Amino acid sequence: MRGERGFALVITLVVTALLVALLVEFVNEVYVDASHSHNFVASQQAGMLAESGIAGGIKLLQVSSALRMGEQYSSLLEPWAKPQTFDSGAGSVTISIEEESGKLNLNTATSTNGTANDYTQMAVRLLTRMKLSTELTDALMDWVDENDTPLPGGAETSYYGTLKLPYAAKNNRLETVDELALLKGFTPAILTKLRPCVTVYGSSDFELATRININTADRDVIAALDEKLSDDLVERILDYRKTRPITNLNSIPGLDVLAANLSLKVGYIGNVYRIHAEGRVGESVSRAEAVVRTAGGTTPPVVLYWREY
Repeated sequence: MRGERGFALVITLVVTALLVALLVEFVNEVYVDASHSHNFVASQQAGMLAESGIAGGIKLLQVSSALRMGEQYSSLLEPWAKPQTFDSGAGSVTISIEEESGKLNLNTATSTNGTANDYTQMAVRLLTRMKLSTELTDALMDWVDENDTPLPGGAETSYYGTLKLPYAAKNNRLETVDELALLKGFTPAILTKLRPCVTVYGSSDFELATRININTADRDVIAALDEKLSDDLVERILDYRKTRPITNLNSIPGLDVLAANLSLKVGYIGNVYRIHAEGRVGESVSRAEAVVRTAGGTTPPVVLYWREY
């Protein structure tokens, strides 16, 4: 009898242990499912906030345009140029905007027949100033031109076809800056360094020349505009626009002698913007990015590029 009672006690303990284990597993599954459900909802909310941030950025651009009162300029002194953060109660959204019109348009620095132009020389000066190889310009020209003869520092399909994952030279215009990663010599580090200074978007489609907005251009882009632009003149430009937008090159002391050379490459207003929006709900973060071309006033902009990540 004593042995049977001992055996029954062991059985009872085993059953109890199993029940406790099952209860713990059940509670854990409920917690995990609830956590997953909460994270999914938070992720969806963060995504919606990021999308709304793009819409908010477009509205900010329209407000900035209205505040110009018809003046033909856009500058870093305007509302759109200042990052904005808004609290939605459930989370927050942060909006930042950069003007693509203040960058060198790589599509105007190339040509279908492989012939260099003034913008190609600007690209060479930009690379030199950033301490990057000027052979990158040859790779860029070869990627876009329609012939199969590589330039000295470039590459055509004969090169790309030998890679571990072979592909052909595009022989057409760039569609995104990220596309540069496919070109010979354009490493991730180089692409990161170049990204703030170059674009593939113009004020209209397939234009042969894209004026660079001197009110929003990066220091290196300004310096690359002309070989005669000294560091002192670049500093004068940057200092001038800290307090007021530039509307005439002749208003900057010392720049009048270069005004004629720069007039065809420089503008004072942009119409292409890259909007970054980040939605955050708890620990969930969602981002959206769009490039838009504005038409002024309340006219809806044209979306040239969109991604969410």
